[in-house]
Amino acid sequence: MQRALAEDRATEDVTTRLLGTAARQPAGAAFVAEGRFVIAGLPIVARVYSALERDACFEPGGADGEWVAAGTVLARVRATAGALLAGERVALNFLQRLSGIATLTRRAVEAVTGTQARITHTRKTTPGLRALERYAVIVGGGVANRGSLAEAVLWKDNHWALLGAGGLAPALAHAPPGVPIVVEVEDEAQFERALAAGVRHILADNQGPQRVAAWVRRAGAGVTIQASGGITPETARAYAEAGAALISIGALTHSAPAAPIRCDITHAGSTPPR
Repeated sequence: MQRALAEDRATEDVTTRLLGTAARQPAGAAFVAEGRFVIAGLPIVARVYSALERDACFEPGGADGEWVAAGTVLARVRATAGALLAGERVALNFLQRLSGIATLTRRAVEAVTGTQARITHTRKTTPGLRALERYAVIVGGGVANRGSLAEAVLWKDNHWALLGAGGLAPALAHAPPGVPIVVEVEDEAQFERALAAGVRHILADNQGPQRVAAWVRRAGAGVTIQASGGITPETARAYAEAGAALISIGALTHSAPAAPIRCDITHAGSTPPR
């Protein structure tokens, strides 16, 4: 958040300086939904304004994770006009971005309702914003996935290519104790080698629901099958019904559309927007 304010040079707003003494007068801001979506990021808005002005007053109009309708006032902020203007774009950027991710995630979660499948994210996140974007996925009802290269072993296509088909089992024998192991497979041969190596979490990458269902049956109850690769909220149900325990969707963080939100600022004597 501090980096975002610094990037925008929020304390050096040459336009707001043209307001003269009006920039130092009390004012109010209302963040208003312009469509239906799942809200995420309200605590970040509060932190943006507290960083700009210690006495800024933040009043949420809802809570992260709620569906909101067009016209809903998501939050109100009281501060000087200058502080409100300085933080407006940064606050909107966070709120729109995180709400968009939460909304897309919720749609995927709702699509698999009634199954055992859980929706999760990938590492295809905005550089520097992964923690916030993962938070938005969780707010939307998804579950956390590997957040960094250090959190789990994830053997992928390039690892297969570098060590060859026979390199999997010897390599995994040297995995750090207690670190989760996931092996991505793209064909029958890799699937069989993963099972032979005792892998308990297999990621079926770019496979259709029918093949996922077949692999779920062959792997048995003790092996987690995760589906990934080009899956959308619209296609997630088919993978859930195929028996995938986890469904990872990169689009949650790399392609979620921003939620439509505006910020209305009025001076202290005006009637605040509703």
